[in-house]
Amino acid sequence: MQQSQITIDVHLDADKIPQQISWGASNSNAEEAQKAKAMMLAFWDGQEKSALRIDLWTKDMMMDEMGDFFYQTLMTMADTYSRATHQQELVTSLKTFAAEFYKRSRELLEK
Repeated sequence: MQQSQITIDVHLDADKIPQQISWGASNSNAEEAQKAKAMMLAFWDGQEKSALRIDLWTKDMMMDEMGDFFYQTLMTMADTYSRATHQQELVTSLKTFAAEFYKRSRELLEK
């Protein structure tokens, strides 16, 4: 069985606010850690039937970037849900919500 290790490094400022996030994987072709302005990580605890999450973003993450990040994350979640369940009606609903969310986030930024 193959194994891969994923590492996440978070550099905090004096107030414990993330200044820099970087990550890497042992089976990656990238020679250096990849930088990120935000991350969402979720694990499913089957015994407790609950999601365990880590959501972090750096102080230089802009609101427009956060809107893009959420839109892309919602679309990716819809694709994952489709592959896992084949429930196309729910996938379409999630993608429709994601598109409406993105449109509204852009409208609010323009105000």
